Amino acid sequence: MFCKTCNVVISKNLDFLKDTTKLNKVVYGKDYIPEGFYILNDGEIYPDRLKGWILINVKDLINSKYHYDKHRLNGCCGKDGLDGNNKVCLSNHEIGTEMSDCWELHLVALDPNLVEYSF
Repeated sequence: MFCKTCNVVISKNLDFLKDTTKLNKVVYGKDYIPEGFYILNDGEIYPDRLKGWILINVKDLINSKYHYDKHRLNGCCGKDGLDGNNKVCLSNHEIGTEMSDCWELHLVALDPNLVEYSF
């Protein structure tokens, strides 16, 4: 995956996860999707905010950093992702939202309007 604005690579090489039984849909504070895979959110989780977004494991995101707007970095022991995109590429272009707080499933949701993917 690439940032649409500057073409920096923002993820490791990923495969589409066909076997959705490998998704963690119940244990909060743990990874939602296994490392090395991505899915397109069909709205099963976070349908109001992230339907149609690309979901990856937090550990699969590269060449990125937290948003320069500190108001987007809320959470008690991780990032809750409730205040807008909180991840940017190395050139400071918004790419998506990390969710890594203890009370939610851990993932990175990449905005399909901001990233380019062709797997």
